[in-house]
Amino acid sequence: MRKIEQGTVAVSLDEKSLMVTLEQEKTKWSWKEGFRPYMECEEGELFFDEAASISHETYQTGIGVGIRSIFSDFEKEGKKYPYSFETLIWIEGATGHVYFEWIPLKEEGLHIKKLFWPGAMEFTNPSKEWYTLLTHEQGVLIPNDWETELGAIPFNGFFETAGGYMPWFGQVKEREGYIAICETPWNGGYYANHPANGPYTHVGVYFEPSLGKMDYRRIMRYTFASDCDYNTLCKIYRGYVNEQGRLRTLSEKAMRNPSINDLIGCAFVHKGIKTQVQENSDFFDPENPDKNNHLTTFETRVQEIKEIHEAGVKKLYLHLDGWAEPGYDNKHPDYLPACKEAGGWDGMKKLADTMHECGYMFGIHDQYRDYYLAAPSFDENYACRLPDGTIPKHQRWAGGPQSYLCATQASYYVKRNFGEIKRNGIELDGAYLDVFTCNEGDECDNPEHRMTRRDCYEFRGKCFEYLLSCGILPSSEEVSDWAVPSLVFCHYAPYDFMMRQPGTPKEGVPVPLYNLVYHDCVIEPWMMDKVSEEEDYMLYALLNGGAPYLIRDAAYPNFDGAFDDKVKLSLKENIERSKIVSDLHEKVAKCEMLRHEMMNGDYMVQETSFSDGTKVRVDFRKQSYEIVSESSCIRKNHYGLNHNVYVPVSCSENIRI
Repeated sequence: MRKIEQGTVAVSLDEKSLMVTLEQEKTKWSWKEGFRPYMECEEGELFFDEAASISHETYQTGIGVGIRSIFSDFEKEGKKYPYSFETLIWIEGATGHVYFEWIPLKEEGLHIKKLFWPGAMEFTNPSKEWYTLLTHEQGVLIPNDWETELGAIPFNGFFETAGGYMPWFGQVKEREGYIAICETPWNGGYYANHPANGPYTHVGVYFEPSLGKMDYRRIMRYTFASDCDYNTLCKIYRGYVNEQGRLRTLSEKAMRNPSINDLIGCAFVHKGIKTQVQENSDFFDPENPDKNNHLTTFETRVQEIKEIHEAGVKKLYLHLDGWAEPGYDNKHPDYLPACKEAGGWDGMKKLADTMHECGYMFGIHDQYRDYYLAAPSFDENYACRLPDGTIPKHQRWAGGPQSYLCATQASYYVKRNFGEIKRNGIELDGAYLDVFTCNEGDECDNPEHRMTRRDCYEFRGKCFEYLLSCGILPSSEEVSDWAVPSLVFCHYAPYDFMMRQPGTPKEGVPVPLYNLVYHDCVIEPWMMDKVSEEEDYMLYALLNGGAPYLIRDAAYPNFDGAFDDKVKLSLKENIERSKIVSDLHEKVAKCEMLRHEMMNGDYMVQETSFSDGTKVRVDFRKQSYEIVSESSCIRKNHYGLNHNVYVPVSCSENIRI
């Protein structure tokens, strides 16, 4: 047994089993019993403790103390592999952070697919006071006694995707907790397991190769906290990204692009022009051919906008799908010109001009990842190529067969296409570059434009930065940690349950982990569907201090969180609901979300607090909410919701539920 200590933190390594125990004062954290660090390889599973040569040494530097372990030479089914790597487990003296570093030394013989190290914590106790935090979409808190089994996580929990908006996870047991931050997230993710009713939740990390190799060190940082909760861990992470220079607030972004101030408080409308599902698309419905294609003219959208304006909506952002001749999700990146059948460039310009005459903002959908084989400029040489020479392809979306455009080329297409839009007199306020912040980064092994996942995120960021340089506010699908410095808004940043059929049991308690870190950095429109008399998504929009969707037409039916079985509301009702959310968003958009809590431990009554003193409390059981400002409060009721909202009146005491 080797043990290192620094301040109040101690780490022990069992040299035989390789099990690790961490101690923070009197709290002990140990890897789950039976865990053996291992590599999932093309040659089969190989465990660290199967190395022919293993050595351990304790070391000390000017910044901390650690344990260095070297693993060399492996054998599988009589075949020897001269592979070697090093692990460092060390405590930073100044902070007490514990670092786990995996470092390749000699990459010969083995072809790693996944590396599982460090291990998941032994976290067994059927108590709600023991819970796990996952950054799956907006965030989920899983009490150890939660009755619903945790299902498959999108993208296998890959960091920087919808499965992991932020590259960290955490656990708390009776107010003692840790946060595990992946400092090298580009090829890593987490796995988690929670059976129905617990009594445990296990969560650990894995790493994948980059372009077929593990050729850089992989780093996890564990920070321990006492007398803490999930708010504490979120603020630790906010401090971390601030240290990295990646905490860029809306106030800071607005200094460069003042139109951000115009976007704050907008209601969002999501509409389309042309849909054309190709016969070789997985979405093609041969039994109902009328459902495959649809066309709405620009003039029709003009009249709809005028109707909304006449109804009294003051601030609005229109997101327009399928505006180009090929139709939605077709022939990208050659997505020009404006749809001729719908009115062409003149019709699109009239719509943009109408938006601005109404004082509204106008933006379009676009795509620079999906690389359609039907695109006139398609060249397989610029599609992402794997190390084995293959080019991934599928035909899921409306445009049929596609590969992935190497992101090294994306910004050139952005410049070309948006230049053409401007030359046709269309002034854009925003643009949506689809999937960039929802899907994992791509890799490309073409020597002409070789690209790692880390490179890919940088190239995607260049597309956002180009739009910003043109005065166009960039958005994308959902949110991702890497994009915060340049992303202004998103399509949505939902809780995971919102992407499933309404009524599906929740796999934990929805908690705003992302907004506790980044609320004042990104504008997030929220689904406003009243899915039943027992659940209204408007409550979550308010709780999160987000922007509202006034209208959200789905590009694909019953997909991507858009379902038909919901309470139907009139345009007037939706406008009134949206105004309440918009008014709150205008007030708190640039405010940090300071805290979120379950009132008296009740998951169904939640409250958020913002840095300007505003508090929002919702009761999901009663379907009611209350907004309290330091100098304003009032109550009113409609639509079956108990609406307690603020208005500018003098008030000696804040209203409480």
